[in-house]
Amino acid sequence: MSLNRRQFIDLLGATLGTATLAGFNPAAFAATGPYSLIPLPYSYDALEPYIDKETMQFHHDKHHVAYVNNLNLAVAKYPELQKKTVVELIKNLDSLPADIRTTIRNNGGGDLNHTMFWQIMSPDGGGEATGEIGAAIIAKFGSFEEFKNAFNQAGTKLFGSGWTWLVLNKSGQLEITSTANQDSPLMMGLQPIMGNDVWEHAYYLKYRNQRAEYLKQWWNVVNWEEVNRRYLQAKA
Repeated sequence: MSLNRRQFIDLLGATLGTATLAGFNPAAFAATGPYSLIPLPYSYDALEPYIDKETMQFHHDKHHVAYVNNLNLAVAKYPELQKKTVVELIKNLDSLPADIRTTIRNNGGGDLNHTMFWQIMSPDGGGEATGEIGAAIIAKFGSFEEFKNAFNQAGTKLFGSGWTWLVLNKSGQLEITSTANQDSPLMMGLQPIMGNDVWEHAYYLKYRNQRAEYLKQWWNVVNWEEVNRRYLQAKA
């Protein structure tokens, strides 16, 4: 069955809750607990025309908040886990109680992935990579265009929902990889430098089933200053 734009919006709302889209108030969204939803560092419409306002509202105010709420609920009966950062939880999944391990994997990963995602985009983004990350990309991939093509191909080929990443591997080298669902590269000992969300909810309202076009247009909003900061931090 095909869905039109209105039906798709209604389905998202029915699936993920009834949080208002009129404005963002973190206290109104997040469940009680140690983890909280970060506000967007720009307005909902700031990334237009590449990512539309409606998508940003649903993506942040419904999808991301659901990950944070579920994460808080998961650790509610484990006070010792509430003192840990989300990074610590994700890096040590095997040590977590079995009854919440999958919930932490899915929702802790979702929170981490989206927190990075909002920060590595900017209305003033785009262009070629700058700083040390720019030089490292050229050294590894030959040119910025070759890097973009390889990254886009990885995102296009990923079956189903997930993320495509630029990571620093265990040898301290850049590589492109993908993960399913909300899995974080941290689970594999990789340090995420930047990632693009290729779940349908990240692009379907504007691009429909044209994931390749979304991947192509996304480069117009990449915040290379933030990506460079994360690269330097990962190397330190």
